[in-house]
Amino acid sequence: MAESVLQKDISEDIRTLQRWIDQANNIVFFGGAGVSTESGLPDFRSENGLYRKKFAYPPEHMLSRSFFDEHTEEFYDFYKTQMLPKNILPNAAHYKLAEMEKAGKLSAVITQNIDGLHQRAGSKNVYELHGSVHRNRCMSCGKFYPLSVIENSSGIPRCECGGIIKPEVVLYEEPLPQEAWNESTLALENADLLIIAGTSLTVYPAAYLVQNFGGRKKVIIDLSATLPLNEDVLCIRKKVGETLSQIKI
Repeated sequence: MAESVLQKDISEDIRTLQRWIDQANNIVFFGGAGVSTESGLPDFRSENGLYRKKFAYPPEHMLSRSFFDEHTEEFYDFYKTQMLPKNILPNAAHYKLAEMEKAGKLSAVITQNIDGLHQRAGSKNVYELHGSVHRNRCMSCGKFYPLSVIENSSGIPRCECGGIIKPEVVLYEEPLPQEAWNESTLALENADLLIIAGTSLTVYPAAYLVQNFGGRKKVIIDLSATLPLNEDVLCIRKKVGETLSQIKI
């Protein structure tokens, strides 16, 4: 069946989303890579995503802790060229979420992204499930380093003490940060509206978190979103920033 038949008119979706946001008192946003694609960052699993590109090793393997430990220099070659694009700025989605938080409508942003764009747009309560490229520490002495040190390094970035500087991003085979997990769980339990955007919810264990949602109404904004199963689920198959920019706060 054609998509035009399957999908409701987008203006109707926006009206419903606006009404649900107006009625909500405690909104939580759960976002993935699709939130940042409108800023120029690639996602991972789409047709043009990072995982579809050809490298010497599969990207998933190069982003694993075992690869970091065994092939550290090759890890940084990949990390610096593929995970740290230059001149990336927040988009309409990031700014709208910051506006919603400032207005007291949004209590938390839970993100699988590591780019820090939510904070740059002005959001304060951001729980980063996979860490951030902006936090980097020496594995030997624990000294903190900004992103610029990684970007400007040659080969393996090293601390003054000689130790390797590792980004505080969660690699495959590493656990999620417990504090971010606990804060996200509490926020979801107390929310009355959950907006899930830019994610296929296929990355675990992060995807398990949405099961803690204590409210009833749920919105899914994603280009590959499936049709709602009941009247409490709204699916919008559009870009995140394009959709949220139409909302009035």
